[in-house]
Amino acid sequence: MSLWNSIPTAWREGLSSCKTEIEEIDGLLAQSEASGNLAPAREHIFAALAVAPTEVSVVILGQDPYPTPGHAIGLAFAVPLDTHPIPGSLRNIFNEVQSDTGRKSTADCSLESWVNQGVLLLNTSLTTEQGVRAAHADWPWQSVVDALLRHLVAVNPDVVAVLWGNQAKQFAGLFGITIESAHPSPLSANRGFLGSKPFSKVNEVLAATQKPVISW
Repeated sequence: MSLWNSIPTAWREGLSSCKTEIEEIDGLLAQSEASGNLAPAREHIFAALAVAPTEVSVVILGQDPYPTPGHAIGLAFAVPLDTHPIPGSLRNIFNEVQSDTGRKSTADCSLESWVNQGVLLLNTSLTTEQGVRAAHADWPWQSVVDALLRHLVAVNPDVVAVLWGNQAKQFAGLFGITIESAHPSPLSANRGFLGSKPFSKVNEVLAATQKPVISW
């Protein structure tokens, strides 16, 4: 299947302006797949877009997929259920949920329960190479993600954007409501992520606009 055809229908309108970039990425993917090192697998690249733009209440914007083999599933920060140990970023996220809300996260490491509540878990680069962080940072993913987010805000202007890390913060200007901090990676979590209370802040915004809060 071509990369374009793997995009859920509800999002295609918003990506029509960057179809050329998607076709370019498709060609680059073929080379990566030939080496057997693509992360995530092609069928999971747009997994985050299973949530229709009209159903998104919160977008959590990360950086790039996990490079560890078997970890990347197309959802920012999520990993397969049988992953042990879980990555440091996700461990810090769960620790912050407990610190922020006073209780353990209701989600498992797949973060499926967050997705089911309308949380869009999107990276700023949707692919990488196994064993190499940010390997595809110079691919035109930023144009694609920019188009996705512009479409999301056009359809759903009250969406709350949670921006973790400098890559994510580059998109702050697209949103009316942002909650920003350092990235939850073990390399940066102590520089502003831990203690930032993003989860209660999101729910305060949602409650103020009469939207269902998220069970984190």
